[in-house]
Amino acid sequence: MSANDPGAAADRPMTTVGILGGGQLARMMALAGAPLGLRFLVMDTAADACAGQFAPMVVGDYRDESALAEFASRVDVATFDFENVPAESAEWLAARVPVFPNPRALAVAQDRLAEKTLFRELGIPVPAFATVDSRDGLDAAIAEVGTPCILKTRRLGYDGKGQFRIKSPADLDAAWQALGAQAATVGLIVEGFVSFQRELSVVAVRSREGEFRTWPLTENWHVDGVLSASLAPASADPELRATAIEYARKLAEALDYVGVFALELFCRDGELLANELAPRVHNSGHWTIEGSQTSQFQNHLRAVLGLPLGDTGMLGHACMLNWIGAMPDPLPVLDEPGGHWHDYGKSPRDGRKVGHATLRADTPAALADALQRVGAALGREAQAAPVIARLG
Repeated sequence: MSANDPGAAADRPMTTVGILGGGQLARMMALAGAPLGLRFLVMDTAADACAGQFAPMVVGDYRDESALAEFASRVDVATFDFENVPAESAEWLAARVPVFPNPRALAVAQDRLAEKTLFRELGIPVPAFATVDSRDGLDAAIAEVGTPCILKTRRLGYDGKGQFRIKSPADLDAAWQALGAQAATVGLIVEGFVSFQRELSVVAVRSREGEFRTWPLTENWHVDGVLSASLAPASADPELRATAIEYARKLAEALDYVGVFALELFCRDGELLANELAPRVHNSGHWTIEGSQTSQFQNHLRAVLGLPLGDTGMLGHACMLNWIGAMPDPLPVLDEPGGHWHDYGKSPRDGRKVGHATLRADTPAALADALQRVGAALGREAQAAPVIARLG
């Protein structure tokens, strides 16, 4: 019996959840698991990882077998809070404790080429792409994909990192200078630039038994490659919503996925194109903590522990605002009847996700009014403006 078989640990209660990665996602998982009576153990390379404020930690490199062995000996099931945990380490753990999502899903999501190839195999539309292994290979990829396009690392990229936008062939030397050295290590891929009208995401959960649920479609806005705001439910016709959900379902079944994941999508002229798969709880699903019957964090835990999934229905309308770099004044958010504040306990740093706020209301108009007030009070009018415009 493999460690990922639901019956592998049936002879002992699963009460301790191990999380590889100790960031804000692990922190929010631990908070969501408290009402379920769960214990947590976090493993991270940094001793001051913010999840360590709520759970004991193993500090060590994710490739260190002695640290992994200590971690495995103290948990009943393991999961992740970010996708750059080495797939080999996940495989090592899976031979000792149940690991969800499974290491194959993690490996696919870590490699943009494997990810895009799977999308195509499943009939999920993607932007044009081509692999790059040399400077001449970059020229060939550009000839195939065209410009504008984006040169990306195949691995270890997130929040806009590991990318170079190529507007014309004149940018090729600069692009290669910026990322070419990584062709032999993490690999490179060119993706066609998508002139999209909207960015959407499906946050979904699949249980060990194959039950599949999604939260309402979410619309997202990014600034410099980092999520700035999310709105749910996204305005979309039923056919578009059904298509997005079907794409997510295909992925979940193909990967035998267990847990929460997000499928990020571009919407261009009414057509959906897959951007990427995030094999974990996701920033665009943070609104579910207060805006849904069951949050993404609790449903992820339910899924990996073999518990019944909770209702993913919405409670009105919700908007999440990300706080990047430093935390603003909480009072304008807390003054709102539907205002909710989340401080991740991190020190300020440029480009760092340090917290978020969620505003919830019963109607789009009431949510827009709350966003107007909060944006003005915090000097965040530009952050709130596109969401307000969509609600209008």
